[in-house]
Amino acid sequence: MPAEHIVELQRAISQPGLWRSYLALCKPKVVALIVFTALVGMLLADAGLPPWRILIFGLAGIGLAAASGAAINHWVDRRIDQLMARTKSRPLPQGKIPPHLALIFAVGIGAIGLLMLVVEVNVLTAELTALSLIGYAVIYTMYLKHATPYNIVLGGAAGAAPPLLGWVAVTGHLQLEALSLFLIVFVWTPPHFWALAIKRREDYAKANVPMLPVTHGVEFTKKQIVLYVAVLIIVSMMPVVIHMSGVIYLVGALALGLRFLWHAVILYRSQSDTHAMQTFAFSINYLMLLFALFLADHYAEIIQREFAF
Repeated sequence: MPAEHIVELQRAISQPGLWRSYLALCKPKVVALIVFTALVGMLLADAGLPPWRILIFGLAGIGLAAASGAAINHWVDRRIDQLMARTKSRPLPQGKIPPHLALIFAVGIGAIGLLMLVVEVNVLTAELTALSLIGYAVIYTMYLKHATPYNIVLGGAAGAAPPLLGWVAVTGHLQLEALSLFLIVFVWTPPHFWALAIKRREDYAKANVPMLPVTHGVEFTKKQIVLYVAVLIIVSMMPVVIHMSGVIYLVGALALGLRFLWHAVILYRSQSDTHAMQTFAFSINYLMLLFALFLADHYAEIIQREFAF
């Protein structure tokens, strides 16, 4: 690193409260959900509790890689973020962090996260995490986001990886159960994001980002949300079909899926976008509760086996 950059970095670090700006680069709420789904993948992969080193370093490595991708996303989108009401208050558009320091920070935490996975977890998890990071930060953010209105469908694979990564961190192998977790998040991502995109479509149009509501209209996007939620309900039954989960998950997943579908239908039937943010908010709750159901079902089965006579 050039000497002037080192001086600038030291000066920036000395600023009071600057850590909040760097934390904002990491999209902590998004990363928290990512880490939670990765944790569920780890716990489901083990009949008891995974080794503490796998839990600590696996979650830290996956979390740092996710934070790195988020920070790179901030760096790449810093110009269009200035045009959008939702993003213009981010650290880079506000000038709170110089772009080159944001990029150094992003690459640094990503490298640390991947190194943790290689040394303390296993190479396969590190490789898959690296692919996920490249998929989101490079393929999606730099290309797909501006190339096609179905960007979030094609780019959703990167965001769907964490529960699979958690599973592989414990087992060291790709298995059907891990793929079922991946598939659920993969199908969940488009209706989750399109609900937000409907509400923010004017921002995306101003920034010349071809999101589906901008290119195909709100009504078409609403239909796609209903379709994807219906497919999500079917896909969420896969863990039951492969005997990964039982009755607790089955009943809860159906109830959550039907509630999600209810929101999607209400949004579709409305003449405006007034229900878009309620649908978006419920989609987040849906995913958290669905993965909580995985754990409840998993440990209920373990307890039942433990005390069976």
